[in-house]
Amino acid sequence: MAEQPTEPTTYSATAKGIHISPRKVRLVVDLIRGKNVVQALGILDATPKRSSPVVKNLLKSAIANAEQHNQDLDVDSLTVRRAFVDAGPTLRRWRPRAMGRATPIRKRSSRITLAVG
Repeated sequence: MAEQPTEPTTYSATAKGIHISPRKVRLVVDLIRGKNVVQALGILDATPKRSSPVVKNLLKSAIANAEQHNQDLDVDSLTVRRAFVDAGPTLRRWRPRAMGRATPIRKRSSRITLAVG
């Protein structure tokens, strides 16, 4: 029987309940997907978006997880394998409007997952 090819080991980190809408975070995450971690950290330093420090911190956490699980790992050889953003819980508020009406305000949050390998 033929052996199944093994997928390279990945190490991930997740941030939940980040109070930035997923649509805005995806703009930053799309910049680093598939990049080397050194390049990704440089890109995040130069990105003037509010979510870039959060994603940078999460990437550092994923790198630390990889180092923790594999002591003889070369950190510079890691790449961002998977990076995606899901919607977290949404706070629903109401704003008063003219003529006694009200309109909803949705304060969205994000769940960010990064995997390096």
